[in-house]
Amino acid sequence: MKGKDQKPHIGIFGRRNNGKSSLINALTGQDVAIVSEHAGTTTDPVKKSIEIFGIGPAIITDTAGIDDIGELGKLRVEKSLSVIPNMDMAILLAARNLWGDPEEKLMQALNDYDVPFLIVYGQSDIEKISTETIQKIKDHYQGEIVEYSFFDKESLNKVISALVAIRPENKFQKSNLFGGIIKPKDIVLLINPIDTEAPDGRMILPQVMAWRDIMDQDALMISVKETEIEDFLKLGIEPALTVTDSQVFELVAKTIPKHWKLTSFSIVFARYRGSFDDYIAGTPYIDKLQDGDRVLLLESCTHQVSCDDIGRHKLPRWLTNFTGKKLEFDFAAGLSTYPKPIEDYALVIQCGGCVVTAKQLNSRLKPAVKKHVPVSNYGLAIAWMNGIFDRVVEPFV
Repeated sequence: MKGKDQKPHIGIFGRRNNGKSSLINALTGQDVAIVSEHAGTTTDPVKKSIEIFGIGPAIITDTAGIDDIGELGKLRVEKSLSVIPNMDMAILLAARNLWGDPEEKLMQALNDYDVPFLIVYGQSDIEKISTETIQKIKDHYQGEIVEYSFFDKESLNKVISALVAIRPENKFQKSNLFGGIIKPKDIVLLINPIDTEAPDGRMILPQVMAWRDIMDQDALMISVKETEIEDFLKLGIEPALTVTDSQVFELVAKTIPKHWKLTSFSIVFARYRGSFDDYIAGTPYIDKLQDGDRVLLLESCTHQVSCDDIGRHKLPRWLTNFTGKKLEFDFAAGLSTYPKPIEDYALVIQCGGCVVTAKQLNSRLKPAVKKHVPVSNYGLAIAWMNGIFDRVVEPFV
């Protein structure tokens, strides 16, 4: 399931003709990347879902050379660097004793986004790494330098072992949406509105993921639409937790007993993805919005927009009505760049992020957090405007 996919994203970076594609093929034991003696064969970052012996399933990104030249080459380099915030770990591949500004700029970018990386010196069968190159690297890097040759299988094992050593621990731990909130045999009530954003004949991803997670924890689940809440109440069952779509918070909060624990799919995902504390701190800023303030709404997925779209239509309307202010709204989908400098925004509101990794979501928000621009989440923002903010975060406290 894509949304619960915890496979680490590994980026391979280096100059043209350093052997990035050959290394990828060696790591996977397959010809998944094009190998050529011509510089610049890889022109754009290319993602591949692979299995690396000793690591397991992973998403590997093959990038263009960081030393590409010309106007088009400059764009290729920028594109390669743009994927860094979304990587969980990386390999910087050097060769031919070439080390300078391209590598140092790349290391700085990796450090800026807290991406653990490994330096591999490739093609060592052709030209051994020199003492001078080692010293240049050690001036900025204290980790292990692994020498690699395509013809030395043991050197590949050393690369894999070193890669395992730098992997972020949380990327290889089983995690779940409702960890610490529910226990086996608890009853969880899921309230699932069927709106125009739902695929025809199917449920949206957060709802499906919630179902599976509840079953994985040996809890019991009852799923209804918002129009059947009254029918559920007649059963006389008190759930350990009620989870609803944020869009119907107002209706649900008024309908179910006030002592029932209540939250939303979006808030559950906010906690799961790891930005919860920033959202908790930033959401109250809604009350401080002024005329002319600009609000950025971030959607992690790209989808066809309808008149019922929560991010493009409902949230801007609700925020305008709640604050009574003349606000400006910008939107960014997927992992695209911000439409304007982050300092131009008074508030950033992120969706639940069910289709991206925690690293991708947190990197997306990092420029705002770093510049002290308040950030919130769809569910928490809606809860604040409905006066139930404390209630919906209480299950996680």
